[in-house]
Amino acid sequence: MNTGTRGFRTLLFEEREPSIGMVTMNRPDQLNAINVEMLEDFEQLFGELSRDDSIRVLVITGAGRGFSSGADLNDAVVYKDTDAFADPERFLKIVQERYAALVLGLRKIPQPVISAVNGPAAGGGFAMALASDIRVASPEAYFVASFINIGLSGGELGCSYFLPRLVGLSHASDILYTGRKVRADEAEKMGLVSRVVPREELVEAALSYARMMTGKSVGGLKLTKRVLEENLHASSLQSAVNLENRNQTVMVFSGEFFKLIQSFYKG
Repeated sequence: MNTGTRGFRTLLFEEREPSIGMVTMNRPDQLNAINVEMLEDFEQLFGELSRDDSIRVLVITGAGRGFSSGADLNDAVVYKDTDAFADPERFLKIVQERYAALVLGLRKIPQPVISAVNGPAAGGGFAMALASDIRVASPEAYFVASFINIGLSGGELGCSYFLPRLVGLSHASDILYTGRKVRADEAEKMGLVSRVVPREELVEAALSYARMMTGKSVGGLKLTKRVLEENLHASSLQSAVNLENRNQTVMVFSGEFFKLIQSFYKG
């Protein structure tokens, strides 16, 4: 992919280093709130990434002082002028499923995703961080499952799926029921983020993970993401191992295996 905005209205994309893409949510005055235009931009970006093996890892961050404050509630006024609120079925199709597609799209792209959380990650922003493969944060970061604070249920955009798997049911229940802020240091202790680093080192910390990944094969990264996704809900150890066996067999015959084990040969 070429660097630059690529016609995006709310995102900045660049190939930060060879094979490492970085996308910055770029609505800093609105704390990078997710509006209709951003949903469309992410849909375009995910479509391009799904067809492009030159980008092997994706880093996501936010412009300014925040990661993302979640759905732009001003859009509720925009939608109110349509028939989105005519009945639950229309709302489900026009609004709810459209926002949920952001998280589903993030998981469907073949690239591992690293979130560099530089400030508030609330609502949909929190969901995007949870749907990433790795999360690093600055001390200014905090996480809020804010849905229950605006009269909704605590389960939205995959949060009730990802959060218990990341931090356990007890912590997840605490966070989803209360809608409280989880600051970076607490998030690190409970395993929600991998590292907390000074703000000025945040992007470099994310890139350090990405560089390690780009040293691996394209297929190896893709199938690792898929096996983690599928085996989260494997029905048994046998079924999990069966998928692993198929993946490893594919990779042995991919051409990379025998090249990469050369350095282990003796003599």
